[in-house]
This record gives sequence, C-alpha cells and structure tokens, in this order.
Amino acid sequence: MKDALYSSGILRLAAEIPHIGRLARADGSARRVSRLCGSAVEVDVRLEKDRIAEIGLEVKACALGQASASVLGANAIGASIDEIREAREALAAMLKGGPAPQGRFAALSELDAAREYPARHASIRLAFEAAAEACETALTPTATG
Repeated sequence: MKDALYSSGILRLAAEIPHIGRLARADGSARRVSRLCGSAVEVDVRLEKDRIAEIGLEVKACALGQASASVLGANAIGASIDEIREAREALAAMLKGGPAPQGRFAALSELDAAREYPARHASIRLAFEAAAEACETALTPTATG
C-alpha cells in the first residue's frame, strides 16, 4: 500500500527543506533530473577546504525526493566531500536492501520503506547525486584561455 510509504516522518521532512534557493556565489553546482518521473534537484555548494560551508537547494520533486533533499540540507554544512560521497553510496545501498546510512545522514532511514518501490529510487537519490557532483565541480580547476 503506497499510503504506508508517505509516513508522517517523510511528510515532515518534505515540508521542512532547509537552505532553499540558489547561492549567489557557488564554487560548484549540479542539476540532476529523474527521467522516470521528472523530479529535479539543483545543488549549489561553497566549500572551505574539503567541507561544505554553504549549500543552496532548488527542489522540484515528489515528497520522497523532497524528504531526501531535506536530510541533505539539514546536515550538509560542515560535511566533508567524502561524507557526501559515502552518504550517496549508503543511500543507494539502503534502497537495494542494505542497512540505513549512519552518522551525519542517519535521518535517511526515514526513506527505508521506499526500497519496495524501485520506481521511486531515482527521485530519492537525486539530491545526494547532485551534491556529490557539485562538490566535484567545485574541486575541478576551470580552464582559462
């Protein structure tokens, strides 16, 4: 039953996404779109050394994608790039039947029930995929003529 998928925890997270809006001065940005459902997440980051100092989120997604973006937004400030990558991988593994992520992004466990709905997985992964890509972009030196 899909109603069980949209728990009060999921709906609370979806309603409380922090750091909404683009950053005026971002070191890296990335946009990810789910081909299946059309959900889209854009992430801007400003880094200090290898940690996220600021994050901006633009989220046009279902409640599950919004909930995932909410967990990212609430916990990304101060996270290392490796923590973002590890959370991205742990979230994907959880959706395939593995354990819920631990540590800074443990609130992703709210999305555990979604493992039974593979069509929703891409939307759930968007925010963390975009955040990891934005961090990579921030680390990549730009070529100038």
